[in-house]
Order: sequence, then C-alpha cells, then structure tokens
Amino acid sequence: MTAPRLPGTPIVQAPMAGGPSTPELAAAVSDAGGLGFLAAGYKTAGAMRAEIDRTRELTSRPFGVNVFMPSLDAVDPAAVAAYRDLLAPEARRLGVEPGTPSGRDDAYDAKITDLLSDPPAFVSFTFGCPDTDVIRAFQERGTVVVVTVTTADEARRSAAADALCVQGTEAGAHRGSFANTLDGALPLRTLLRDVLAVTDQPVIAAGGLGTPDDVAEILSLGAAAAQLGTAFLRCPESGASAVHKAALADPRFTTTALTRAFSGRPARGLVNRFLAEHSGDAPAAYPDVHYVTSPLRKAAAAQGDPDTVNLWAGTAFRAATDAPAADVVGHLASRL
Repeated sequence: MTAPRLPGTPIVQAPMAGGPSTPELAAAVSDAGGLGFLAAGYKTAGAMRAEIDRTRELTSRPFGVNVFMPSLDAVDPAAVAAYRDLLAPEARRLGVEPGTPSGRDDAYDAKITDLLSDPPAFVSFTFGCPDTDVIRAFQERGTVVVVTVTTADEARRSAAADALCVQGTEAGAHRGSFANTLDGALPLRTLLRDVLAVTDQPVIAAGGLGTPDDVAEILSLGAAAAQLGTAFLRCPESGASAVHKAALADPRFTTTALTRAFSGRPARGLVNRFLAEHSGDAPAAYPDVHYVTSPLRKAAAAQGDPDTVNLWAGTAFRAATDAPAADVVGHLASRL
C-alpha cells in the first residue's frame, strides 16, 4: 500500500453533509495547508460533481470528497409511520407536512461512477467500507481512500483502505459506524489506542477536538492528522445556516447529546427542545427518519427557530469561532 499524501499541516476539515461543507470552505482549508473536504451526502451525483468543479476553480491544492455508504439496516415501516404521525403537530406549527421516506442508497452507484471518471485526491467513506474492488479502482487512479471507523473491529474490516478516520463518540453529527448502533461506542483517545493496536494504517483522529492543545495531544498519541468539523461551522466560508451558527455561540445551549430524533441514526448535537422531547421516540431507521423530519428542519432554519432544527455539534463546540477558515487552520496548528 502506498503511503497516503496527507497534508503538510495535519488538519483535516471534516466533511459535513447538509450544507456546511462548501467549495469555499474546502478550498480555504486546503489553501491554508490543511485538507478540505466536500460532503456528497444527500446530493445527486451531478450536484456533487458541480461542487468538485467549483472547488477546483478555487484551489489547486488537494481536497477530498466524502461518500455515504448505502443503508443496509432493516427498518420497521410501522415504527417510521408512527413517528411521522407523532411529529404532525410539530409540522403544523411550522406550516409544513412531515416528509415521506425515499431512497436508501444515497445514489451511491452513480456517485462512485462519477468519482472514478475524474477523482479528487481523496475519497472517504462513512457508514461502512466499500467493496475491495471499489477501493482498488480509486487507488489505481491515484486517489487516497479513507474509511471512517468507530471500533477496532471496523478498522480490521477496512484493511484495504489507505487510511482510517477514527471517530470517537465526542464527534458532532452522525456516528459513522458501519451499523445503526451505539454498540462499542468509545471516546476518541480510547478508540485511537484500540485501533492503533490492530493496524499500521495512518489514522486521522476525529471527535471533540477544538483547540491547539487537543490537536497536539492527539498527534502525540499516534494520529497522523486531526479532523475537525465543529471548529469550522461558524467560519464565513461555512454553509451552515444562520440559526446553527448563532446557536453554537448562544449561552442558552450548554451541552450536546447523541440522538436519533432528527435522522434515525445516532448523531451528536446541541440539546434543544426537539432533541430533548423526541429522542426517546425516534426509531432506529436511517435515512427514513431523515426524510420524515427534513421539511421540519428546513422550515425551522428558515424561520430562525433553533429548537426544532438539528444543531450538530461536537463536545468542543464552545471553542468554535467565526474566524476565516485559514485562520482556524493556523490557530489549530499553532502548537505543532
């Protein structure tokens, strides 16, 4: 296996689906010496390609694209329907109807075909490990393949990848586990130790990192790079909604928690009313619940309602600032 071309500054901007990861953000991070990432999740293959083209217009530096693996989990349609009915009053208050579950593969095949036709420098995968032939096809084109893992067992199953993104439970947004579960969930430093014990692959560490000291520590523990998402959410280049950016600095929001309330998969966000009231009701059904709540979340964001929208954030969210992305990269690397 060829050693991956990790960035000169070992700071990776986490791919954040749903809007935050823009070409402008990825380009700014890469131009600052880190590694920017686009998020293909929830997009068509055509929209993904348009963002790749735009990023290439903005930077000549390497960047990556993250792809969601298709959901293979069995889902109880009756449980999804019951949750949809439960959310009807929330939807009426916002002036919308709950959504209807749609495709469960996130246009995976179309995205792989498109990426292989003209790949970026890095491609990463979340919610599973692609088939070996897919990994090799990217490697033959000179693309570095990264797989997100949340347990040592998932790391063993990703031996064909060039590098692993080891995601601790402190990370914001979705837990990138292969199955829709919290089984084996570990804090980053424990997980990093466990994964390093079973692989020689370079490891990108993610989860609850927010300061220069965090970055320096995680590299001293054996990580090749530190991946941060929440640290970039408030940047002017971020596509996060205004209500999301404001909530990260709002003293009313004091903690984060894992929830299935918004998407049907464990994901960490600021504890708001919707998360507190509905976490116990949401079924383990992804992306079905994502589709059900999508109209509510979009309406809440448009109406400036922080209590009915997913406010994804890692445990270090208080360290996030509204500085330009290049300044954030420089700050995070200042102890190296």
